[in-house]
Amino acid sequence: MKKWLRAQPDQPATVAQLQALIDRFTHAYNHQRPHRSLPHRATPATVYNTLPKALPATSRQADTHTRVRHDRIDDSGVVTLRTGGRLHHLGIGRTHARTHVIMLIDDLHVRVITATTGELLRELTIDPTRDYQPQRKNPPTP
Repeated sequence: MKKWLRAQPDQPATVAQLQALIDRFTHAYNHQRPHRSLPHRATPATVYNTLPKALPATSRQADTHTRVRHDRIDDSGVVTLRTGGRLHHLGIGRTHARTHVIMLIDDLHVRVITATTGELLRELTIDPTRDYQPQRKNPPTP
């Protein structure tokens, strides 16, 4: 029998002693003993700690993703982007019409750069409640 399960044969074990034996066994099983069925003979605790955890239904942490998208600005100076199942129109400006762009998307944060020069044309955080994302206008001066 394993050394952590040995008890004194002439004395009955108390609940506290039995719990201590179970705790020692659990620690050895999960943190010290390598398992052949796990990758790289890892311990169960190592594998458990590296797995992604479940999140509440209202959490957006699992929704985040990054992607790169190549597109062209249309004649009206707008480029479209679908996020969260909705199509959003990003106003870039008519001066950049028909320009090939690269969109760097990190969840709702978007950067639009020209494909040829790498110039940053627009950086914004998408408002999911609006279809059209207008350019920032300068506030009127008094």
